[in-house]
Amino acid sequence: MPDSDGGKDMVSGDNTLLLVDDDRPFLTRLGRAMESRGFAVETTESVGEALTRIKASPPAYAVVDMRLEDGNGLDVIEAIRTVRPDCKAIVLTGYGNIATAVSAVKMGAVDYLAKPADADDIYTALMRKPDDKANPPENPMSADRVRWEHIQRVYELCDRNVSETARRLNMHRRTLQRILAKRAPR
Repeated sequence: MPDSDGGKDMVSGDNTLLLVDDDRPFLTRLGRAMESRGFAVETTESVGEALTRIKASPPAYAVVDMRLEDGNGLDVIEAIRTVRPDCKAIVLTGYGNIATAVSAVKMGAVDYLAKPADADDIYTALMRKPDDKANPPENPMSADRVRWEHIQRVYELCDRNVSETARRLNMHRRTLQRILAKRAPR
């Protein structure tokens, strides 16, 4: 929820927000929602376009998808932090795992949210003071989901090589293929 002052609690008075996501419908909805909360929103769907906009006008806030068609959202976070260290940046991803969350925070993101994140969650994360702690999740991941996330992380680290992933996980290759073919558990 926006504050009663219409989102004017932005620290420096600069309300520029860069949204980077290759899911156009999500990007459009989030852009409208954040404009209604007082942000001056710019949107882009690629790493290349985001880097160009950052060089021209570094934003005060950013919401960046982790995986984009032309690269990694962490490259965008790193570029923002280089030219504007005070930027409050958040990473969004549909492939959440601990390793990428740690990487995002080390690169300078102030928070890491799993998709689907709604505009209220994103706004709250952007407006959170540095010493405020995030609330624990209302619906934490199940043990099956944690296992699935771990398998996905190892699979990505092995450059999506099923045989190498199965070897590292000490798992039969066909078993791994069945797991990878299924949807993520809740």
